[in-house]
Amino acid sequence: MKAGLLQRVMFAVYIAIFFVYLLGPLGVMGVSAFNTPEYPQVWPIEGVTLDWFGKLLADQDMMYGLVTSLWIGLLVVALAVPVGLAGAIVMTQISQRVRSTYYLVVVSPVLTPGIIIGISTVVFWRELTLATGTRFLYDGIILTVIAQSSFISAYCMLIILARLQRFDRAQEEAALDLGASYPQVFRHILLPFLKPALFSAAVLAFLSSFENYNTTTFSILSDKTLTTVLAGRVRQGTTPAISALAVIIVAATLVGALIYEIVKRREDARTSARQRAAAAAEEEELTAEPAASPA
Repeated sequence: MKAGLLQRVMFAVYIAIFFVYLLGPLGVMGVSAFNTPEYPQVWPIEGVTLDWFGKLLADQDMMYGLVTSLWIGLLVVALAVPVGLAGAIVMTQISQRVRSTYYLVVVSPVLTPGIIIGISTVVFWRELTLATGTRFLYDGIILTVIAQSSFISAYCMLIILARLQRFDRAQEEAALDLGASYPQVFRHILLPFLKPALFSAAVLAFLSSFENYNTTTFSILSDKTLTTVLAGRVRQGTTPAISALAVIIVAATLVGALIYEIVKRREDARTSARQRAAAAAEEEELTAEPAASPA
């Protein structure tokens, strides 16, 4: 009895330490964003203010970096998700003998340090644009999108591949036997099945791009993103305006997660309703057949 009580106490202490470690920094930044001192301070609370949110919105460098990060994140999603989808489909189509080699090649960017990816991207595209006369492509935003997509697409591929491995190939074969073309099978059968994985891959791609620093700091050239601006500000000394930015990002993340959960539950409810309706219709057909057979 005493051993069981001790085990429960130790487990409760562990859970408390874990959540303090996980949520403690967020709590500190959340409190300091509304505190009046010019340095992030949790205690004592000298006053409650919203001025730091106003100063954050008035910070041109911070807002410019935020807008640039949003654009880069959207462009990375537009590039990395289709590349990851293509990589996952190829993975399921090639023979078993070369599958391990192919997997090693497409996943290798994930194992490569971000600094190496950023530097190699800049060097390669500088030489390529000089040789081809397309100097306009040597742009910080374009290079950052390419550099980030080179490894984020591998993450997208792994997410889509996990979903694709549960796909029943008999559906494709049945559609082809009924006269559907390969593009029609892809658009009407495969894509609807992969929709949850595609959405998850898009969210992961955007968040990975938004918070990336190692690759971005080398590939962005003279431009600025939110992470590079924040890194420069932290070196000079933090202010509660950065805490205000953290509060906004956390709040936006929670709202997005809540909206996603609501949409997912509604979709699951509609799917369950369709399945129940189909089962009820099938049951009616089965009960109607014996009644019609004596006639």
